[in-house]
Amino acid sequence: MARSQVSRRQFLGASAAVAASTIAIPYFVPKSAFGAADKIVTGHIGVGGQGMSNLNGFIANAAAVCDVDKTRAAAAAKKVQDKGNDCEVYTDYRKMLERKDIDAIVISTPDHWHALATIHACQAGKDVYCEKPLTLTVTEGRKMVEAARANKRVVQTGSQQRSSKEFRQACELVRNGYIGKIHTVLVGLPKSNHPGEPVADSDPPAELDYDMWLGPAPARPYNKKRVHYNFRFFWDYSGGQMTNWGAHHIDIAQWGLGMDNSGPVEIEGTATFHPMKWHEVSETCKVTCTYANGVKMIVTQGDSSVPGGTTFIGDKGQVWVNRGRISSTIDGLLQTKLKDSDTKLYVSPGHHKDFLACVASRQNPICDVEIGHRSATVCHLANAATRLGKKLKWDPVTETVDDADAAKLLDRPYRAPWKLG
Repeated sequence: MARSQVSRRQFLGASAAVAASTIAIPYFVPKSAFGAADKIVTGHIGVGGQGMSNLNGFIANAAAVCDVDKTRAAAAAKKVQDKGNDCEVYTDYRKMLERKDIDAIVISTPDHWHALATIHACQAGKDVYCEKPLTLTVTEGRKMVEAARANKRVVQTGSQQRSSKEFRQACELVRNGYIGKIHTVLVGLPKSNHPGEPVADSDPPAELDYDMWLGPAPARPYNKKRVHYNFRFFWDYSGGQMTNWGAHHIDIAQWGLGMDNSGPVEIEGTATFHPMKWHEVSETCKVTCTYANGVKMIVTQGDSSVPGGTTFIGDKGQVWVNRGRISSTIDGLLQTKLKDSDTKLYVSPGHHKDFLACVASRQNPICDVEIGHRSATVCHLANAATRLGKKLKWDPVTETVDDADAAKLLDRPYRAPWKLG
């Protein structure tokens, strides 16, 4: 298939790889799944950085872009138009959601906008591909799941490592006991890549609708080292490397442990922060998350002794996985062929293609909204534990924490007139 375009005529071929997974693919595609052009039509909210990467992945399907930065929006629209598609430009995504011909929305905004954009898109009858981390708070995640289910929407979290074969192989080996009984998982994260020494506040540039960029976040003066990619280093908008890379590697840990619908029950750890307070999020950390079965996941940031990625440790040996790489301390393990009786995990044809195939089939994608919410929740709990310097007890069934201060960090108020709903 050229790029990621899917039509009713192309669907069965495009989703062949998905058919080999644990979900069932119907033999027909309902007409209601597509726009007037006989293909899935996408609109894109946030088109800088990762947003442009996602636009490239859906370029054959794109019909509209939205960004609070007019320069970025214009560049994205030109990219779509250069591929031969018409492309309308928006600053307010709510206007884009009014279009009846758009079937799916791709959200690549800063984290503090993920929840509202996803919920509004679901309520407008659109399916959603939303970047990781799925949320800024735990409360947002549950609301997003509820919106997806109530409106019968397909929502894919942009945790694309789930669609790469090396991560699936590692998790299948772990889930089927090939490294023995799991007792520890190591997750290695990089140090903060913050933008350096602060600069003075200033007026926002003419091309940026700064009030809309803030959206539900607290009102603050414009500062160029807080916006665009730099949002990652401030609690108002994100959670640092814990929610950036942690959302990837902790997600794989959850997958390998079979905890996609659950999480740890106890979280404790320590962190270091910038001595001059150039940014707010952690520079380094070590967090231990304990699951009800006794397995411990140890998440470290900036620790050279822990390899980046995810390392599963069992009583027979270890398997380590990162992007494009997998290794094991057990000779020949990686050549293991799964038995017919073994657990087989979802086989994705590619993260963008999987989303489009599921929009057509109406099945849940490989990183459904519930999965994205649960993985992000672990990240938020880890940050809360290190910020407060407390051991937290978490109930993954009721999604409640035993500490009032931690509960406040897991659910934040929105700036008027924005409301979470």
